Amino acid sequence: MSRIGKLPITIPDGVEVKVEGNVVTAKGPKGTESVEFPHEIEIALQDKEVIVKRTSDDRKSRSLHGLFRTLVSNAIIGVKTPFEKKLEIVGVGYRASMQGTSINLSLGYSHPVIIEAPKGITISVEANTKITVTGSNKQLVGDVAALIRSKRPPEVYKGKGVRYEGEYIAKKAGKAGKK
Repeated sequence: MSRIGKLPITIPDGVEVKVEGNVVTAKGPKGTESVEFPHEIEIALQDKEVIVKRTSDDRKSRSLHGLFRTLVSNAIIGVKTPFEKKLEIVGVGYRASMQGTSINLSLGYSHPVIIEAPKGITISVEANTKITVTGSNKQLVGDVAALIRSKRPPEVYKGKGVRYEGEYIAKKAGKAGKK
């Protein structure tokens, strides 16, 4: 039995969960999220809990059990309290600013890098070097944060670039360290 898959998901107050066919829909104060699940998985509502079961004990069903329990849990959690990723910009002259719903990044290129926020995602900038990505879909928040980071990943000699908050960059010695 999957250790994660067998755990019931408690539905917090203010969140409404519906199971229609092979789609679970969670509706809450921060939005609506849907998860489509395969026929190897069964989802049942009992009182204020969601139970995820598998229809058979074959390898594919076992591998999907914990995955879809976590996806449904993330959808329920996300509509109550949104997920967030924080990024920081390190480097002289590197900065970010907001232009409506898009973010304008100055990262040492000859042109500004402009990234449009997808639907359901909010990007905010504090103090020109701190970026916060928030939204109810955990995967989409991570994808947008990774997209921003990919425009200038931290380099290993000076540590300049866009990094996740608290990310450790192992620095190399460079030419002078060879002696």
